[in-house]
Amino acid sequence: MAHNHNPCNPSDHASITNGSRERNSLVVCFGEMLIDFVPTVAGISLAEAPAFKKAPGGAPANVAVCISRLGGSSAFIGKVGEDDFGYMLADVLKQNNVDNSGVRYDHNARTALAFVTLRTDGEREFLFFRHPSADMLLHESELDMNLLKKATIFHYGSISLIAEPCRSAHLAAMRIAKKYGSILSYDPNLRLALWPTPESAREGIMSIWDEADIIKISEDEIVFLTGGDDPNDDDVVLKKLFHPNLMLLIVTEGSEGCRYYTKEFKGRVSGVKVKPVDTTGAGDAFVGGFLSSLISDPIILKDEKRLRKALLFANACGAATVTERGAIPALPSREAVLKLLETVPA
Repeated sequence: MAHNHNPCNPSDHASITNGSRERNSLVVCFGEMLIDFVPTVAGISLAEAPAFKKAPGGAPANVAVCISRLGGSSAFIGKVGEDDFGYMLADVLKQNNVDNSGVRYDHNARTALAFVTLRTDGEREFLFFRHPSADMLLHESELDMNLLKKATIFHYGSISLIAEPCRSAHLAAMRIAKKYGSILSYDPNLRLALWPTPESAREGIMSIWDEADIIKISEDEIVFLTGGDDPNDDDVVLKKLFHPNLMLLIVTEGSEGCRYYTKEFKGRVSGVKVKPVDTTGAGDAFVGGFLSSLISDPIILKDEKRLRKALLFANACGAATVTERGAIPALPSREAVLKLLETVPA
């Protein structure tokens, strides 16, 4: 376990859970892994794009790779098609030192694909191919129990809640991880186009809200989940979204940085300025950066100064990722993030 170059204090490992050192370090990410097809030219529609570059993606998989690139220990649980893309994705995990023993293959369904349009400002729009895709067909019986029992942090999104049997597998995985002492980390990662209706998306995302220990949410998602409330109003966030079991709620504000809310304190951490090329994977890099700090220093949930440092590191992870195209190809090393942080005025 390469923890020694962590920005946080490694002596705090022991306080995560009792058990072996292995137990103290694993983040298990659950959900979808897919191929993003990114146009080689930004600022035009899908129809006008002359060519596409294939990039491995899927939010939970991005987070797993990010943690590994930063020197942490991660695993991925999910399903891909028994096809060339599926094998390629499992291999991408392996090449990035992510434990892929939780990956299952479906011989009746294809690996999910997404075509991504990049607007000139680096923001994106999606066209998904899932009818149904393999990731939606993971059964509870296919879950890797060994990984779930070892997870110190269990991280997931909401796309895996859209359809059965994956929804039941997701709920079971959360239950098992929690039973064995895992911290539950939730990034709803709203993709409205994938849900049958906006109402079903709101309902699905909120159905597991109160079980998470840590939630990361964007301003747009706050507007959507609250039915149009002001995402910058602390009262809205605290009254409508901060549930009693929550240890930490993070609101990301893109290049502006993020806000944080715990039972004890709240505040803002500024973003790290870079020139954006493609925002794909920025939120996942932020989550990966934050979870990699948390795993080595769980005290940050109680210590505001340390929390702010961890969130600045997470902001820098997100910033580094938008300077390149695609999600996984753009995820930074710890060295790259620390170098970027040197440019931030003290």
